[in-house]
Amino acid sequence: MSRLKDLFHNKKQNVLNVYCTAGYPAIDSTIKVMQALQDNGADIIELGMPYSDPLADGPVIQASSGIALDNGMTIATLFEQLKSFRHKITVPVVLMGYMNPVLQFGFEKFCQYAADAPVDGIILPDLPEYEFETEYKAILQRYGLDFIFLVTPETSEERVRKLDNLSSGFLYAVSSSATTGGDTDFDAVEKYLQRLQSYQLNNPVLVGFGIKDKQTFNAACKYANGAIIGSAYIKALEGTDDVEATTTKFLDSILK
Repeated sequence: MSRLKDLFHNKKQNVLNVYCTAGYPAIDSTIKVMQALQDNGADIIELGMPYSDPLADGPVIQASSGIALDNGMTIATLFEQLKSFRHKITVPVVLMGYMNPVLQFGFEKFCQYAADAPVDGIILPDLPEYEFETEYKAILQRYGLDFIFLVTPETSEERVRKLDNLSSGFLYAVSSSATTGGDTDFDAVEKYLQRLQSYQLNNPVLVGFGIKDKQTFNAACKYANGAIIGSAYIKALEGTDDVEATTTKFLDSILK
C-alpha cells in the first residue's frame, strides 16, 4: 500500500497537507522545514519546485519561488537534498510544480529520481489530461508515483469523474477559480464540496486555495477529507530565523 493510500485508510477526516517551497527561506531550509512540518502535525508535505512562471500560484508563493531560485534551487539540487530524507521524514511527500522545468530535466529521469528519493506523488497543474493519458501516465505508473489532478467549482461532473478516474492518491479540489492565497467565499465552497461529496468519488478529496487558519481549515474539512495550506505558511516563514518555532506556532494555531 502506498503512503498516501495508507494515510487515507487510517485517517478519513481532517487530513492536513502543508505546502512549502523547496529552497525557501534559504537554500538549505528544505529538509528543516519538512522536518518541522512533520513534527508539528502535518499529515502530507506538498513540496513546491520553484519556477519563474507559476500560473496557479498567487503573489506569496510566487515571491517564495523567486527567492528560492535566487538561492540557487533547481530540480537537480532538490533531488540531491532529498537523497536521504527518508531517514527523517516518514509522512507522504508530493512534489508540486510545472511541466517546463520537468521537461527540461527529462520527464522519465524526473520520475526515476522522484521514485528513488522516494517521494509519493506528483502535481503538475499544467499537464493536460490528453497528454497525461497518451504519454506520461505509463511512465508515472512504471515508477509507482501517484498523480493528482485539480478540479475547480467550474469543472463539470463528467470531467470531475474523468479526472478522479485518472488521479491516484487524492483529488485536489481548488476552492475557487483564483490563484493561491486569495480570500474565499466559504458558503459557495461548501455547496461545491457537497456537490463533490455527492459524486462518491474514488479518491479522497483535499481542498486547497484560501485555507489559511483554523476556521477555514475546519470549514474545508466539513465536506472533504482534508485541506491544503500554502500561502499562509509561506508568509509565516518570511524573515524567520527559527523554522521550528515558527512552524510549531503556525500549526498549533490550526490544529489545537
